[in-house]
Amino acid sequence: MKIVFAGTPAFSVAALDALHAAGHQIVAVYTQPDRPAGRGQKTLASPVALRAAELGIPTYKPSSLRGNEPAIGGLRKLAPDLMVVVAYGLILPQAVLEVPRLGCFNIHASLLPRWRGAAPIQRAILAGDELSGVTIMQMDAGLDTGAMLIRDEVAITATTTSDQLHGQLQTMGARLIVEAVAQAEAGTLKPEAQPLEGVTYAHKFDKAEARIDWSKPASELDRLVRAFNPAPIAWTELGTERLRVFAAKPIADAAGAQPGTIISANAYGVVVATGEGQLVLQALQWAGGRVTDADQASRGRPLVGARFT
Repeated sequence: MKIVFAGTPAFSVAALDALHAAGHQIVAVYTQPDRPAGRGQKTLASPVALRAAELGIPTYKPSSLRGNEPAIGGLRKLAPDLMVVVAYGLILPQAVLEVPRLGCFNIHASLLPRWRGAAPIQRAILAGDELSGVTIMQMDAGLDTGAMLIRDEVAITATTTSDQLHGQLQTMGARLIVEAVAQAEAGTLKPEAQPLEGVTYAHKFDKAEARIDWSKPASELDRLVRAFNPAPIAWTELGTERLRVFAAKPIADAAGAQPGTIISANAYGVVVATGEGQLVLQALQWAGGRVTDADQASRGRPLVGARFT
């Protein structure tokens, strides 16, 4: 198959590699423009751009495709059979969707129609979903509304973090897109319209949403910690100091104290009262410090009886 690949973050690289390894002709890669990153704000190419360079695939970095006739015209000249889109980050206008002979396939990290949108992995964990997965979708003009082609699922356990689920779905997506392309080539794909019931939207999040609200139940705060690991990381404050929480676990014990009050702090963890139950903080980072276990994080600090806000 003659394929144009569109993707930007590390999540997309596995799918690019899988399609390349399957012997398809990747005639071009589209990715977002180079951007400043890190503390030094050095301009860096996207993970997909770097991998495409290693594979010797021509790469294009338009800042937008909407109304960009030169870019769309260049895409038409490539005459692809198919365009595969994985976390590209740019909206594809109808003019682009119509270019490939077989249209555009998208790898979406949820079991559609649940969690359409930008942050399906984090939203699934935050909501306490027991299942996640990948849907290969035929793209249309809507936001993740196209017909489902292939999908598979994976369990979200009581300890699953976004980082872990990201890795699982990245591998799953790479496998499924190869299957979908093979079926498209053979003419055996059976598109299925998304049901009208069960639609939810995975809206973008920011650092403010990662702040711990101690009035909420410990079980909900546990999900918040797991959902925002590895980014933006759940956080709270003790006086003027900010504390980031990388790992925690809920316990059902009633604290008998105001939410946010530190009940104990030792090698077991920093135990904090919540709106319902207690949250045991296990991997922590004070501002300007490194990530440590609870025992190290509490040394030299009179934490017991203090209250997080």
